[in-house]
Amino acid sequence: MKTHNLAVHRTACTSRPVTAGVRLKKMLKLIDLIKLSGITLGHYKIHCATGIKTSPLEAFFEGKFKEWQESQNQPNFQCEEILALIHLNKDRWLFAGIYKVLGVKKRKEGKRTRYYYSTEEITGLEHLTGRGIIRFEKNFRASYLVGKKHSENLVVSEIRDQRMSVGEFPGYNSVRLSYRLFSTIIREEIPSWKSALCNVAGVYVITDVKSGQLYVGSAYGGDGIWHRWVRYVKDGHGGNKQIKILLRNKGIEYSSNFQFSVLEVCDLNANNDYVISRESHWKNVLMTREFGLNKN
Repeated sequence: MKTHNLAVHRTACTSRPVTAGVRLKKMLKLIDLIKLSGITLGHYKIHCATGIKTSPLEAFFEGKFKEWQESQNQPNFQCEEILALIHLNKDRWLFAGIYKVLGVKKRKEGKRTRYYYSTEEITGLEHLTGRGIIRFEKNFRASYLVGKKHSENLVVSEIRDQRMSVGEFPGYNSVRLSYRLFSTIIREEIPSWKSALCNVAGVYVITDVKSGQLYVGSAYGGDGIWHRWVRYVKDGHGGNKQIKILLRNKGIEYSSNFQFSVLEVCDLNANNDYVISRESHWKNVLMTREFGLNKN
């Protein structure tokens, strides 16, 4: 095997994990690697996690994929084990582990019934979980597959040197973060993000992806965008009156609908009045006083 620098691009999130990995010249099936790890599967299903409203990849980065997967609209896991794959792009999937199904509880939520599974991740696959990039040409819609029917088609195309994580700072013009991913970056103080956002003042926008309303804010006075954004992780509203009212009415969990982007960066030593004037410019352009969450 030979080591190359390989880029794994994905469209589900804005960050782009890039790391060195080992690309396999010889076709190697995922199921064979699992068996070599001493794990024997019974009646198992392959979960092809894509996510429409919430991203399984973001949940994986947060360390909450297990919980994300356990909540289902249908009794999808009538099996002994779950082999989890998370979609990256085209026919590339991230191996997210194998989970033993312990039980399930049904819960009525309005007119619908949700199924909450209890699972336990099977140990011994740390060398593959979050590192194995699987090639699987899935040209059908089903996401919960009978394992033995499809396992021969799961081919390991790469084993990354490191577990896939949020990734490096992509550049100011490419920042588009969901609140969950944003919170993970701030909480873990990922160096490239912290360095980039600590060293600039500027103007940012928060989008309520549910209503479409925008809030334009700014960071100045030597604190940098990073320090301004830390406040949003602490309380969800960052001290902004209108967002505070919104969360009071909707509940703090509503902050999960927020998306963060950078509109314009300024030198950290820029005059405060200049940064405020640029903030006002963007409020006028986006009409956030008239139709958004800015009131001044």
